[in-house]
Amino acid sequence: MDAVSALAGARLVVVKVGSALVAEELTGTPDRAWLDAFARDAARLKARGQRLVLVSSGAVALGRRRLGLADRGLSLPHKQAAAAAGQSLLMAAWQEAMAPHDIAVAQILLTADDTEARRRFLNARATVGALIDLGVLPIVNENDTVATEELRYGDNDRLAARVAQMAGADLLVLLSDVDGLYTADPRRVAGARRLERVETITAEIEAMAGGANVERRVGSGGMVTKLAAARMAAAAGCATLITLGRRDAPLGAVEAGAAATIIEPRSTPAAAYKAWIAGSLAPHGTLTIDDGAATAIRAGKSLLAAGVKAVQGRFGKGDAVVVRDLAGREIGRGLARYDAADARRILGLRSEAIEALVGETASPLIHADDLALGSHSEPAV
Repeated sequence: MDAVSALAGARLVVVKVGSALVAEELTGTPDRAWLDAFARDAARLKARGQRLVLVSSGAVALGRRRLGLADRGLSLPHKQAAAAAGQSLLMAAWQEAMAPHDIAVAQILLTADDTEARRRFLNARATVGALIDLGVLPIVNENDTVATEELRYGDNDRLAARVAQMAGADLLVLLSDVDGLYTADPRRVAGARRLERVETITAEIEAMAGGANVERRVGSGGMVTKLAAARMAAAAGCATLITLGRRDAPLGAVEAGAAATIIEPRSTPAAAYKAWIAGSLAPHGTLTIDDGAATAIRAGKSLLAAGVKAVQGRFGKGDAVVVRDLAGREIGRGLARYDAADARRILGLRSEAIEALVGETASPLIHADDLALGSHSEPAV
């Protein structure tokens, strides 16, 4: 895998854009020229059927100038105030850039709980997926106005990796102030060599990363945070591309042969997601299904309520449950789309009966995307 093929062949791309790209350093206003050029990148990806999600910093950088706050040394309340004032400016700038290409944008503000707590993760995932399906460009930022323990994930690098995992992205693009990962900081070490491709992030690779870029007035990330994000993305089956952001249409530049580093994933996004379901989540209940349902899910179908014979345990929407056949054998594990009480109400019912009962469109008890087949040794709950 190289950078050109990874970008050209990705089905869904998450791009992280830092404050230094969005906001002009001297004026603290949106960098219209850069945003317009990036919008051409977005339009090109859309035209060839690729899907895009942006994780964009810049609210604090834009908002502090609007409020007349200093460039450095802001207290947490002042950072939160700047984020509140700047978020509307950030979205307006992106909307203005995308409008000539007929690309609608939507704002998603997340906190750490939204990406770490399973149920909120699934809700955010559904929202991102719905926007993408509607042809809308989701623009994600951390909800800095309510962050208390830390304002950022790490210049949004870690958030971008979580969003890539959430969306099932093939490629995470981290736009940096250097054109890839070097054996040492190329601004300080003569002869530092750029790596074209990294198969696995080892201790040796991590040692090549320098600290945060403290010379600029905006942004707080560095190669350390980008490698941490790349490690998270790799575990989710997503490749990471690190390249220089401070140039017009940086994605097009990579496709034209500009320098970059590609960090390969460990598996595919779908396989990584199902491995997470199968091996990382403690089950909260059990669904016993009939032979027809067992055959269907083994063929890749969703688990419908009509095929469920019994519901055990206490579980909420989004919790992991074990799926067993009539003989008690475990078939797999999945994430329930109903809580235990509602699952018992719709037990054995077909979709039309469920809709009449609950007054809304029926969902599978477990969607095929959220169902990992295989056996486990743990007993049913």
